[in-house]
Amino acid sequence: MRGGKQVVVEPHRHEGVFVARGKEDALVTRNMVPGDAVYGEKRIAVESTVTPATGGNAPEKTEYRVWNPFRSKLAAAILGGVDKIYMPPGSKVLYLGAASGTTVSHVSDIVGPDGLVYAVEFSHRSGRDLLSVAKKRTNIIPIIEDARHPHKYRMLVGMVDTIFADVAQPDQARIVALNAQHFLKNLGHFVISIKANCIDSTAAPEAVFAGEVKKLIQDKLKPFEQLTLEPYERDHAVVVGIYRQPPKSKVKKE
Repeated sequence: MRGGKQVVVEPHRHEGVFVARGKEDALVTRNMVPGDAVYGEKRIAVESTVTPATGGNAPEKTEYRVWNPFRSKLAAAILGGVDKIYMPPGSKVLYLGAASGTTVSHVSDIVGPDGLVYAVEFSHRSGRDLLSVAKKRTNIIPIIEDARHPHKYRMLVGMVDTIFADVAQPDQARIVALNAQHFLKNLGHFVISIKANCIDSTAAPEAVFAGEVKKLIQDKLKPFEQLTLEPYERDHAVVVGIYRQPPKSKVKKE
């Protein structure tokens, strides 16, 4: 997608996310590392309307990266109309199931230089790609570890505002709850992508989603929004909610 004068970039209602209006509209994030593409995504350079501070005549350009909803559950949720993602600029996000860093790189753009993304990925192969993404993006802290064992990376992660999880494991609700107990601030938020056939391939997706919501509630995670990711992903849902810390004496030890 070519930028310049034929493309207008407007802020999306989610702070830190933008929409490029041109021949085709696209969801975009402001590139924290101009000139660098993470996974071969299109980039758009848009001329700023502001006169350059240098005093020259050439208008300054801002670079944006196109965010493909078919490659990112979070982008699919945004285009699907999710109410809030709870990742404004400057926020701290714990990202479970970071994979190669595709969506992580966009979250890095959204939270910006004053924010942080703790990116946890168990696979060493994906982890290598994640490490190379993090080398250029100073607000990503890559953690190659199993999200089932948050105590193993407790020295690396501070308290966070939001947990985003895309781990595609049968015990995903428990994984999120364990990490919330360690790192999520009281009244912090969680955004979870649930893949129905990873949990139970024999049950109807709606029944699986309802079962996962029940498990979350048992662990002091209070879901208040759920939406499917059609047409971008089949049998996927995103669940958004708030965390209320249990009293200290009731926190289970691992």
